[in-house]
Amino acid sequence: MSERRFAPHRNVVDVLFGMDTTKWRRRPAAETLSTERVQFIEAQPMFFVATAAAGGTVNVSPKGMDTLRVLAPDRIAWLNLSGSGNETAAHVLAAGRMTLMWMSIGTTPIILRVYGQARVVYPRHDDWDDLARHFPEFGGSRQIFDLHVDKTADSCGTGVPIMSVEADRGVTDLEPFYAKMTEERLLGFWERKNTTSIDGFPTNIFTD
Repeated sequence: MSERRFAPHRNVVDVLFGMDTTKWRRRPAAETLSTERVQFIEAQPMFFVATAAAGGTVNVSPKGMDTLRVLAPDRIAWLNLSGSGNETAAHVLAAGRMTLMWMSIGTTPIILRVYGQARVVYPRHDDWDDLARHFPEFGGSRQIFDLHVDKTADSCGTGVPIMSVEADRGVTDLEPFYAKMTEERLLGFWERKNTTSIDGFPTNIFTD
């Protein structure tokens, strides 16, 4: 499978009016992503990531913008911008487990989950450039998560409201905030906010 791009603004008119253009029924659980499931991923304006270490807090974070790529039926990479916490990196370093979830906000009532083992790639790592080339250049880019897919499964999404997207605050607020920072200021922000999880697990943001 060629690289598939998570580009929520490609069908922006459909998204704004709460329409999901994917024509897809639920499928049995599988070990890899089908073409239909990739198309469903591409149609959604955001996704969620869940991680946990062996003990401590379970973390769930919403993610958006043009930051996710399906690189193969069994591989997903997503770019993480800077933020006030760094829970996902700490948990992946501690345990490796990751679940990604997409839910249709349009008329197709589907929830899709992808389960797997992830690794953290920082800009200092040898394979950063190879992965980063798949994404736009965003200010504040902090790490890339490289997920090996173990299982994919969908469920009924009729409990999810039909909604519309009014604006993308990642584009208008988040990315410009970090793009204006000098490197010194950004590193200082990471030092204050991103070196450990709220449970004290290290994120290795500066060194392995």
